[in-house]
Amino acid sequence: MRPTNFSDYFGQEKAVGENSILRNLLKNNTVHSCIFYGSAGTGKTTLAHIIYNHCNQHKEMFRFVKMSACTANVSEVKEAIKQAKSYRDTFKKQTILFMDEIHRFNKLQQDTFLPHIENGTIILLGATTENPSFSLNNALLSRCRVIILDKLKPDDIVKILKRALTHFDAVEVPENVDKNADDFVQNLDIIPKITITDTCLKWIADTSDGDARIALNSLEMCLKQSVAEESDDIKMITLKDIRDNIKRTHLLYDRAGDQHYDIISALHKSIRASDDNASLYWVTRMIEAGEDPRFICRRLIRAASEDIGLADPQALILATSTMNAVEKIGMPESDCILAQLAVYLARAPKSTESYHAMLKCKDQIKNHEGSMPAVPIHLRNAPTKFMKSLGYGNGYNTLHKDESGLNYLPEELDGINFFE
Repeated sequence: MRPTNFSDYFGQEKAVGENSILRNLLKNNTVHSCIFYGSAGTGKTTLAHIIYNHCNQHKEMFRFVKMSACTANVSEVKEAIKQAKSYRDTFKKQTILFMDEIHRFNKLQQDTFLPHIENGTIILLGATTENPSFSLNNALLSRCRVIILDKLKPDDIVKILKRALTHFDAVEVPENVDKNADDFVQNLDIIPKITITDTCLKWIADTSDGDARIALNSLEMCLKQSVAEESDDIKMITLKDIRDNIKRTHLLYDRAGDQHYDIISALHKSIRASDDNASLYWVTRMIEAGEDPRFICRRLIRAASEDIGLADPQALILATSTMNAVEKIGMPESDCILAQLAVYLARAPKSTESYHAMLKCKDQIKNHEGSMPAVPIHLRNAPTKFMKSLGYGNGYNTLHKDESGLNYLPEELDGINFFE
């Protein structure tokens, strides 16, 4: 079912559309080292397969080698590079090395590719579900173009499913066609073994969370289940038939990857904007995806101090109490506690006064020229006679700053106000 050309490759027009750099390079029989970055089931390996098909049509110029970082080791990579050098010197062929799951190589192992990309021994194609900024070293990134593949939209997944139907001897029919509508089937170009309604395909696409692999697996399960039922009649699958058998079990979420950071960022920014509706959505989505509730608590405690601050000091107390409650009762019972806190923080009044004052204070300390200012002598503690003889604590009183006549900042900082 994997496409071999761009006409059957759906949903990534921005990355590999008609006028994209990659398409134009292939038209000119040129391939550049690339990293394909996208979530699971978005077409990274399929894109490499299309390039492989192009290489097969120009065998006098290219050879294609496929490896996976899940199974290959550095010695195998070095052997592949050695063969690539031999083909280049002997037959003037360029070797395209496709490394699937390239992020599974650590940054030291990734250095293996660098000199050989540089001198043209190999053209590297890498596929990764991890953000290249974190998972790949900078030297490798500087030699490769990153092509980002977005999550597939439901309409694109429907196209993929329709294309797959022919491999199962099945056809799509409208939802309103009766199971015994022989006239409709007779008008088809082929007499199928199975018919499936258009609403089924749409429903499968909607529940696949942008992952074509999950959608195809779901379709295959539905069709094979129908074939297993012994009958000479044409099987017709309706939405009612599959709804109870296939559930939405997949939420795109990686507790150590982009989704982990993107969604917690969305939650924090929604709280900051006082959008209780969005805050509830993002915190619930993390809970449903299995995020560590303690991580959520830590970020909510930060929001309670950074964004709400002095406008509602009770928010910080409630946030730390939530952490205590979550640790005591665990999941799934903590879901409503986390939701309550997120909504409370979103609705609370906001003040960043202390937060921005702290940033100014940090900046002053970081950029101070010379040695750090000494503590004024009248503010120093004098637990010994020797310290008292040096004048420590002389003149100190407990009056308000406006009445005490004392300075509480070092002399060098006199007049600075971090709250202005």
